Amino acid sequence: MLARVRSGALMGIDAVVVECEVDMALGLPYFNVVGLPEGAVRESKVRVVSALKNCGFELPSKRITVNLAPADIRKEGAAFELPIALGVLAAAKLMEEEPLSRYLFGGELALDGWVKPIKGVLPLAVAARDGGYEGVMVPAANAAEASLVEGIQVLSVQHLREAVDHLTGEKPLTPFLRENGSPTLLRRRQAPLDMSDVRGQGDIKTALELAAAGGHNVMLCGPPGSGKTMLARRLPGILPAMTFEEALEVTKIYSVLGLLGEDQALMRERPFRAPHHTISDAGLVGGGPATRPGELSLAHHGVLFLDELPEFRKNVLEVLRQPLEEGSIHLARATQHVTYPCRVMMVAAMNPCPCGYFNVPGRRCKCLEHRVFDYHSRVSGPLLDRIDITLQTRPVEYHHISRNGEEEPPSTYYRERVEAARERQRFRFRDEPGVYCNAQMPVRLVHRYCKLSLLAEKKLQVAMQSFGLSARAHDRILKLALSRADLEGHDRIEDADMHLAIGCRQIDRRDWMHANIHGGTPPPRDVFSQVRRPAGDFRSPEDS
Repeated sequence: MLARVRSGALMGIDAVVVECEVDMALGLPYFNVVGLPEGAVRESKVRVVSALKNCGFELPSKRITVNLAPADIRKEGAAFELPIALGVLAAAKLMEEEPLSRYLFGGELALDGWVKPIKGVLPLAVAARDGGYEGVMVPAANAAEASLVEGIQVLSVQHLREAVDHLTGEKPLTPFLRENGSPTLLRRRQAPLDMSDVRGQGDIKTALELAAAGGHNVMLCGPPGSGKTMLARRLPGILPAMTFEEALEVTKIYSVLGLLGEDQALMRERPFRAPHHTISDAGLVGGGPATRPGELSLAHHGVLFLDELPEFRKNVLEVLRQPLEEGSIHLARATQHVTYPCRVMMVAAMNPCPCGYFNVPGRRCKCLEHRVFDYHSRVSGPLLDRIDITLQTRPVEYHHISRNGEEEPPSTYYRERVEAARERQRFRFRDEPGVYCNAQMPVRLVHRYCKLSLLAEKKLQVAMQSFGLSARAHDRILKLALSRADLEGHDRIEDADMHLAIGCRQIDRRDWMHANIHGGTPPPRDVFSQVRRPAGDFRSPEDS
């Protein structure tokens, strides 16, 4: 007797419908699983047989063959155990096959029949909706995650006997219902890290506000203790809340890797990933023997922080070029081609030299000239060209860190301005699918929306000739200037917007390295003098 049950196999962050064909025929008792299964899937036959026996089902002494089709897709994980068990029961005529055709099934079985949670339930639910199925039957621990997909039924089961009783009509299950709907914007929690914790560095905070407003990449170069890491870790706190669609995309990635918490069905906060500099290229962009998403995809719609940038291996840094440009990673392997999304804000931090004190006032650098040059050369020009804001930080002065220092503006001040700028961009790109902010604009949109005043256009022309900037740098400066215009609330790029955008690219100018190596000074920081500074007392009434 032949029975068919449908489940799903992961391809990247999406699920492909897999048909579990179970054939029970005369012959010596044997259980075989075919269809390119990996180790955990091959072992599932042992758990399936034990679970069925411990649930009181008597299987006939026949030859059982399970085929997982299509056979050219690698099957991984333990999610096929529940559908295989139900298929065996249908093939043995212990239940009808017709109810099995209405759902996609997934779940790992314990030896006593309890259904354990699995990875990748959200992609499975999406595949059920797109394939026109009535719903999915998944472990109870994954039901909230599957319920994020609208238009399908979610049946949560804790035990194999519950699944059989529902499909036979003895004890029908009530579909799982999500408590909350699908809001356009998610309510975010209070960020534990606040910008007011960072003393001084007001110009760098202004640059990070500009980066958050348009989704731009940032690199900070400065001595140890100047606040680079503190600032980077507080950047997610000034970003706007994710939309429900963005949260679903991020949740799919974390679902595939099994990184969702026990009571976490949806990723509500923008991710912040900070991989160590010893990471491999596969760990950063994805791949490996099992082809999994990397840190770059885990930071999708969030922040990827690369501390001590020159300490990363050169091949690791160079693989970032195409993903930062396109917002996706395409991996080609012998058996499959997968695409992972990676629309991230990359924030990089580095010291000015190996000892950290080159050209720092009041400190003596111990590095030889060629060592400083080699240290900076580890970060290639093409990678720098893809970073919109490249600034130098300075040591924090005593009057900023003393108790008598001025009160620093909190993250809420910056976040309100960033949200207003992003709202302008959301309206601007309402008819452009896949474009959420200025940094994601393709060239055709740059020419359409970046309207310059005469002074701004002249200033950009002079900067291109004086600093030897590339065509890519030209477009990125325009995007950055438009983000500044969005912060200030006007549509056309004015002279002050262009002045700030050009001044935010300090480290990739062709004469920067030569000037620093020969004792010169970096470009002046007066580009921030035209920026409106926050005023007022930011202390709460309780602190007064």
